[in-house]
Amino acid sequence: MGVKAKKALKKKLEKAAAQFAVSDPKNSAPDFLPLEGGPARKLPVEKPQESKATVLYIGRIPHGFYENEMQAYFQQFGTIKRLRIARNKKTGKSKHFGFIEFEDPQVAEVVADCMHNYLLFEHLLQVHLIPPEQVHPKLWKGFNYRYKPVEWVQVERKRQNKERTLEEHKKLVERILKRDKKRQKRIEAAGIDYECPEILGSIQPAPKKIKFDEE
Repeated sequence: MGVKAKKALKKKLEKAAAQFAVSDPKNSAPDFLPLEGGPARKLPVEKPQESKATVLYIGRIPHGFYENEMQAYFQQFGTIKRLRIARNKKTGKSKHFGFIEFEDPQVAEVVADCMHNYLLFEHLLQVHLIPPEQVHPKLWKGFNYRYKPVEWVQVERKRQNKERTLEEHKKLVERILKRDKKRQKRIEAAGIDYECPEILGSIQPAPKKIKFDEE
């Protein structure tokens, strides 16, 4: 490159630099952010969203820690609105998990923070907040119902001791004799010499004839 070409290139660079300096900085968008000094861009302030969840899931509930005990224990945190423990419909036994609802969302959040992984009767409680949109609409259906366990011993006693008709008694005896014959066959097939005793009541006594004295 000759001397004239170098001078021409230098003039072009100076002219371009002058045009860039004269251009209005307000209309031109900056391609970079200033490292030091200059007006800083304000970011929008995001307010923390307040939790509105008031329902808690409680898992790993130990045996003996039921509705009355939970009501007495958790009411130290705040007012309890509703409480229920999942139970077996047939036996009424606890399934070791339940739900509790507080009136104040802040109280529910405190309980979730304090009682999660809390050791109670050798069980680590699992406490979690349930968002309002995930609460089942039938969650609190019959929550105040107290299950009365069925006394199956008395039910079976009444069934066995009920008065039977003659036909019902015959059918009962036939079923017993049928099972007894199957048992005798299994004993004989095993090569065991054993005489099974007769079943009492298998033979219905004949009605007695009453003779009247002839006058």
